[in-house]
Amino acid sequence: MGTQRNGFNKESFVLAVDVGTTSIRCHVYDKEAQIRGSCTDKVVPLYPEVGHVEMDPGEIWRGFITVVKGAVQDAGVQMRQIEALGISTQRATFTTWDRKTGVPFHNFISWQDQRAADLVKSWNRSCTMKSIHGAMKLLYFLTRQKRLLAASLIVFSTQHVTFRLAWALRHYTQVRQAVAEGKCCFGTIDTWLLFKLTKGQVHATDYSNASATGIFDSYQMCWSGFLCSLVSLPLSIFPKVENTGHDFGSTDPSIFGVPIPIMSVMADQQAAMFGECCFDVGDVKITMGTGTFMNINTESKPHTSVAGLYPVVGWKIGSEVVYLAEGNAADTGTAIKWAQELELFSDVKDTSAMAYSVSDSDGVCFVPSFSGLQAPLNDPKACASLMGLKPSTTKSHLVRAILESVAFRNNQLYETMLRETRIPITKIRVDGGVSSNDFVMQLTADLFGRKVTRPQHLEMSCLGAAFVAGLGIGYWRTREELKKLQSTDKMFLPRGANKEGACSRSREYIPVLQSWERALRRSMNWYKP
Repeated sequence: MGTQRNGFNKESFVLAVDVGTTSIRCHVYDKEAQIRGSCTDKVVPLYPEVGHVEMDPGEIWRGFITVVKGAVQDAGVQMRQIEALGISTQRATFTTWDRKTGVPFHNFISWQDQRAADLVKSWNRSCTMKSIHGAMKLLYFLTRQKRLLAASLIVFSTQHVTFRLAWALRHYTQVRQAVAEGKCCFGTIDTWLLFKLTKGQVHATDYSNASATGIFDSYQMCWSGFLCSLVSLPLSIFPKVENTGHDFGSTDPSIFGVPIPIMSVMADQQAAMFGECCFDVGDVKITMGTGTFMNINTESKPHTSVAGLYPVVGWKIGSEVVYLAEGNAADTGTAIKWAQELELFSDVKDTSAMAYSVSDSDGVCFVPSFSGLQAPLNDPKACASLMGLKPSTTKSHLVRAILESVAFRNNQLYETMLRETRIPITKIRVDGGVSSNDFVMQLTADLFGRKVTRPQHLEMSCLGAAFVAGLGIGYWRTREELKKLQSTDKMFLPRGANKEGACSRSREYIPVLQSWERALRRSMNWYKP
């Protein structure tokens, strides 16, 4: 995993960039994993049509260069002092481009994009899918191979690349023509950045990013030829899949003045898991940013789910492969930002105090589903809604209802994870911007009946990518060393828990949860096919 190097001193650093849904950030880390310099730039999503969410590849590239140069300048160091670069990116956001010129054929199509919702629904209901499910169930019954059970349960989602890519192949003539001429490259953001940073020398991704596309077979550890032939995706356009910790080559010297070794490429949620040092089976990480992503370490076995939890590769370092089971809710930060734009509050930091200023939400329920509902309900046609409004409803009641909905979705995902994986939970760590909200965190701990730990630095994806890159060059030696570098901001303990772990606050919330679940059901199947 790269060249082991010795003699790092206080003048050498590791750089990591995280390309998220709303921002690109870069941190310069020292040996103590302290941030010596940082820089952030905005990502501006584009909405060309209803349900379409895109990003400009040129803007992503310019933002990447800006934050790297800005963070190094902020740290007061030189580019030659950067020993390695780690890259973390949002997953399943993709584009296609010309292999020779590097020019994209279209904007990045975001993981939040809904243009393929009808295609997904028709496939999930199709006779083909019913036949595949039936055949796989029979084969599983005969062989007891878990991957066949997984295939018998597979349900397509708009968040996976599969049908958004099928849509692009159907609607963009340039893409079809480039495929026919053998000069089309497909890639998620990490692949596009690698291609640009190496001036077209590298067309690759890593296992964590590949496994989140929906086109990758996490059991066989390769692109799924079966799925590609089923929905007519050409295998020739896909990048080579490398280890998460891998020497991907160096940045072209013309970009930053010196070549910088690219030693890790990671999907953001898996990077956050690594940054939180969730290395052991049963470790849980909850990232609450634009969406909520809950991951549990299932170690060397991919998890087969009935309720929409998704098995992803956490990381592959050397010969070790670590799998995670993942559930997500798409509209966590989105809902809070929406409330701010409605002027329910001016500063996000005020929301916790506003929620605590009232004893309850006055019967108001908020359903956070601007992008449909994910596991365990899996309804892309669900709408966001506010129910139970009265003349007595105040801004504080609305804010409390919105924050409660975030914790309620957390609880749904947690209960699904417990029920599905049957793995004893060892620890729960949270990160992401929304985790700074004490009201959400305390209610989450109460509903779980478990201690929830928040780190000092909430942006863990950058740290995870840095850790993997640093391990690859010997900047850090072992994972035990990384655990010692962890810092905790606050631990949230369930209030009123008895010796058995049952929480009185959780019991108080049962009727509120029941009302909210009723609101959820009424929001489902809102948009017509």
